[in-house]
Amino acid sequence: MKFSAFLFLLFFTFMQACTPDLERADIDEGRASVSKSVVIGDSYISGYQNGALSKSGQERSIGALVMRSFKVAGHGAFIQALMPEGDGIGRNAKPWESLYVSASKLGDRTDCKGVVSLGPLKTLYNPAQAQYFLDPVSANGINDLSIPFLSMSEMVYPAFSPSNEFLERYCASCTNGVPGFITAYQPSFSIVWSGMEDIFRFARNGGYGQSIAPRVTVEGWYNELFTYLTANNAKGVIAGIPDFRTMPFYTLIPWNGADLTLEKADSLTTIYAQAGLNHIVFAEGKNAFVIADVNAPGGYRQLVQGEYITLTVPLDSMKCYFYGLLINPIHDRYVLDSAEVNKLDAATAMFNEVIAQKAAQHDFAFVDMHAYFNRLNQGIYFNGVKYTNEFVSGGFFSLDGFHPTQKGANMIADQFILAINSFFGSTFPTVFCEDCEGLRFP
Repeated sequence: MKFSAFLFLLFFTFMQACTPDLERADIDEGRASVSKSVVIGDSYISGYQNGALSKSGQERSIGALVMRSFKVAGHGAFIQALMPEGDGIGRNAKPWESLYVSASKLGDRTDCKGVVSLGPLKTLYNPAQAQYFLDPVSANGINDLSIPFLSMSEMVYPAFSPSNEFLERYCASCTNGVPGFITAYQPSFSIVWSGMEDIFRFARNGGYGQSIAPRVTVEGWYNELFTYLTANNAKGVIAGIPDFRTMPFYTLIPWNGADLTLEKADSLTTIYAQAGLNHIVFAEGKNAFVIADVNAPGGYRQLVQGEYITLTVPLDSMKCYFYGLLINPIHDRYVLDSAEVNKLDAATAMFNEVIAQKAAQHDFAFVDMHAYFNRLNQGIYFNGVKYTNEFVSGGFFSLDGFHPTQKGANMIADQFILAINSFFGSTFPTVFCEDCEGLRFP
């Protein structure tokens, strides 16, 4: 018995000695030279989640997880301008409440009817609380250039950029912005996801006060960006733009979500008829909400299928005060009407064409995120778990309904790695992030 135990111990020790050390694994880089890599982009690749940027999110961002794969090959020093400990900070979609908020957490909420339900809760920050997260940091050799809310024009032409508090945290005195960082760092490889802010700044504001650049301008931006990225024949990977319809921020609240009794429906129809708006009619059951439209009779009309309400709409006002029903139309900042949807679709297609063309022109791998996000409609299995684009229960999107959870970031990072391997003939391992979180339930 003792001899058998000794043989087992000897065998176990031998097998341990033969187990390959992943830190020294024989990984083929192919044509990709990742020894000096940089991550470039806006909110989506930065680790922004649950409506805020936090240290935990940054350390498990898409870019950080791709760099974990590179580190297995012995490369990938990754220096970030990390947030201090805590819930992080995000821009408030309703700045009249406060400019900044904490990351959202799931908790019990009481609505205007006194009904308690599980939903996202956030803290409004006063200026002192916000400054704790926005104080400048000092870090040498930063190679995480993923800056929340940084558009393409602000990225490549910093002299014309408005103030960006996230960029100023580690570049308060910069005059050359991201291009200056790229030039100084001289990366051998770039992990890029740009253009998301240009599309979704328009989308999340319902097109209100926003515009989308024409193709000639977008091509100019990417030409400028690739001038910096490809110095010294550097390579990289760049991702495309997904369809906004795959995100619960735009799909959670149905266009016809006004559930009315027959009495309320008849009463509302009468009120509109008395105002000369006979084209606005309600019935028992599901009804379309009302929006302002200068092209409609009397300047009002009801939403139609294929139009969208954003998650930032005042829900309590809709539930209790007939917002969007009683001569109080939903504001344009919360609605994507048919014309705005068409603009978004055309712009998304145009951006993806330009990005794919520039990637091919400059020998960059391309990640088709439009196709990947569309798969969420049916669900994507990842490490044996099915992820979908359902709000909260789907597991892929965080509580802001737009940015991914850390698990979702892991899934996206693997798509970057697979694209790199396919295009450059490399064998970098995909990442299984055991310390990445999904949504925390109370």
